[in-house]
Amino acid sequence: MIDVGINLTNSRFEKDRAEVVARAIEAGVEQLVVIGTDVDESRHAAQLCSLWPEICVSTAGVHPHDAKTVTDLSLPEIRDLAALPQVRAIGECGLDFNRDFSPRPQQEAVFEAQLALAAELNMPVYMHCRDAFERFFAILAPWRSKLPGALLHCFTGTRAELEACLSLDLHIGITGWVCDERRGTELRELVRHIPANRLMVETDAPYLLPRDLRPKPKSSRNEPCYLPHIARVIAECRDEAPQSLLPQLTHTSRAFFML
Repeated sequence: MIDVGINLTNSRFEKDRAEVVARAIEAGVEQLVVIGTDVDESRHAAQLCSLWPEICVSTAGVHPHDAKTVTDLSLPEIRDLAALPQVRAIGECGLDFNRDFSPRPQQEAVFEAQLALAAELNMPVYMHCRDAFERFFAILAPWRSKLPGALLHCFTGTRAELEACLSLDLHIGITGWVCDERRGTELRELVRHIPANRLMVETDAPYLLPRDLRPKPKSSRNEPCYLPHIARVIAECRDEAPQSLLPQLTHTSRAFFML
C-alpha cells in the first residue's frame, strides 16, 4: 500500500519519525509521499526522503495558507527542488477560503503560478481545495490538458464537485474522513463513484485520525500505519473485497507518482 499524503515534517513527528516509518512498514505500507507545504517544508520533505530512499518520495510547493510568503511568482526555490529525483509532484497547492490565512487574490496567483511551473516541468500537481471549489475549478481547468496528472488530496466535497473533478480527469485522494460517522456520511456514499484508476488513499497524518479505530489510540496523532484501516473502510463503502481493491489503489498511486 502507498500513503499518498503524510506531513512527515510536522513537529508532532519530531521525536519518533524513524519509529513512525517502521510502524508503517510493519503495517504493510510500502511507500510514503511526504507533502511539502512551503519552501522550507518542501526542502525538509526532500531531505527526509534521503533518509528512507526506498520508502519515501516527496512533493514541493506552497500551500494556500502560506501563499502570503511568496514574493516571486517564478518560484525559483520550488523549481530547484523539483529537479531532485525524490520530488515527484508540485504542491501542495490550491485554495483555502475557509481560514483565509493568505489573501484570496494571493492564493489564486500562487496557485496558478504552481500550475504553470508544473506544466513547464511536465510534472503532476498535488492540490488542496477547501470552501473554494468554484474558483479552484476555474483556475485549474485551462491548465489541466497541459499537466501529466492532477491529484485533489483529502477530498470531502459534494457529488457535483466530484463529478466536476472526474470530468477533468483528476485523481482523488481519500483520507480517514471517510471513517467519521459524523462528518463522513456523504463521502462514504461518494467513494463508490470514483473509478479505481482515479482513487488513492492517504492518511494526511498527523491530522484526521480515523474516529472508528478500535481500540481507540491513546494519542490523537494519526500515522501511516492506520492506512490499511482507511482502505478497508473505503472497500466496505464500495462493496468490494479489500484484497481486490488494495492492489488497484497501489497500482494507481505508483503510476501517478512514477514509483
